[in-house]
Amino acid sequence: MALAAKLQLRQSQSLVMTPQLMQSIRLLQFTHVELEHFIDEEIERNPLLERAEPQDDAASDQAQKIDAEPQAAGDGDWFEKEAGWSAEAISEKLDTSLENLFPDDPGTSERLGPDLTAQWKSASGSGGGSSSEGLDAGDMAASAITLRDHVGEQVALAFADPAARLIAAELADGLDETGYVRVDLAEIATRLGTDTASVAKVLAVCQTFEPAGLFARDLAECLSLQLAVRDRLDPAMKALVANLELLARRDFQTLKRICGVDEEDLLDMLAEIRALDPRPGMAFSGGASDAIVADVEVRAANDGSWTVELNAETLPRVLVDHIYFAQVSPHAKNQAEKDFLAECLQNANWLTRSLDQRAKTILKVASEIVRQQDAFLVHGVRQLKPLNLRTVADAIGMHESTVSRVTANKYMLTPRGVFELRYFFTASIAASGGGDAHSSEAVRDRIKQLIDEEKPVDVLSDDAIVDMLRESGVDIARRTVAKYREGMNIPSSVQRRREKRALASAGR
Repeated sequence: MALAAKLQLRQSQSLVMTPQLMQSIRLLQFTHVELEHFIDEEIERNPLLERAEPQDDAASDQAQKIDAEPQAAGDGDWFEKEAGWSAEAISEKLDTSLENLFPDDPGTSERLGPDLTAQWKSASGSGGGSSSEGLDAGDMAASAITLRDHVGEQVALAFADPAARLIAAELADGLDETGYVRVDLAEIATRLGTDTASVAKVLAVCQTFEPAGLFARDLAECLSLQLAVRDRLDPAMKALVANLELLARRDFQTLKRICGVDEEDLLDMLAEIRALDPRPGMAFSGGASDAIVADVEVRAANDGSWTVELNAETLPRVLVDHIYFAQVSPHAKNQAEKDFLAECLQNANWLTRSLDQRAKTILKVASEIVRQQDAFLVHGVRQLKPLNLRTVADAIGMHESTVSRVTANKYMLTPRGVFELRYFFTASIAASGGGDAHSSEAVRDRIKQLIDEEKPVDVLSDDAIVDMLRESGVDIARRTVAKYREGMNIPSSVQRRREKRALASAGR
């Protein structure tokens, strides 16, 4: 076989992932918070980018009015002249005496001007003055007390010995957010040069702190500390707390034998256990979780259709400063500076186009979801249709991966509440009579309703639920019912029957 060199001409297509294209793909799956953080970084990096902040129309109008219409010499504001701060002048202007304004500083009883309310509103930003200079109630609110602060105050009061206080501080450093101490006592003793008994003695004092249950090393100890404060840690309760695994399995017969109590006493003990807090430190979590901000709002229109709009609060307002570019570019000293400015302009234009395309894509996907799930918006979860990403992608002419990125961590505000976009994509369960398929979320809701309505003498097994669902037109397997039931943290029929009989006998 002879080897020879030859030229061939071929034509092919390929997709090159440029940095700009990768950026556009990333923008699609960003949440509102992540997008704001990304834009802040881009503004720091690119001098041609700036935020378009909405202006305060009322403040700007007031400023224009003040500039356009200066007051006459005899009508100057009372606060413009220092001489006007006398008690008599203030009384004339404010139409009240100083003892009404400042009870600790009595003034004269002369009448003051009629615009007291307006003056205070103007000073606080709620009137015609600029609202940006007013007081914000959030700025005056007390900051949340953290678990570390709460424990630190009690450590300072409980220990006078500096060595014991140091050990307590080390134990406090080992607290997790739930209030449990997750450190080894022997390790602390070695690190501080003391013995384990001294650390255990300090820990015993720390376990008396408020709220009860702090500095516990496990759930059983946490519950025991709370029961001891309530003077309810008797031998029977100690036995119950020591066998929490049996309680988790709902093995009430064994618990009655171990604790030496009858069924009624056991129910009372279980009620006391339920009233305890298994995570006492969560009350000092250090702040509230971030609130969900809907990316899309859906409202009913007058003609019976749905209006789908993007939430203006989640839309970033970014502008490209072409004026600044035109001013700076002629003064570039070398080619590197020209290339830098050209790159900044290109990246800024690409970012604004990518943000615009992101908004349009989210709106297009959300509109198609609303069109597909119209029955859910009208009638509720029972009418939620089976839906997958490919159906929406084919309907709007986009790739399935694009729809997947758009629906990740995005939320929709509807008349029925706030839902993640992924909520509307559910698996399909066939109909027993050959009709339309059912949504898995609707079937879950139906299973929960059947179990909630069951009676203690007629607890439904998984097979019975399957038969009832098939009678209503849902073709479902028993293992699927069990999976949905376990996913909703609903115990089995045997456990539910045992609990309901015990509650019924306690009620008698």
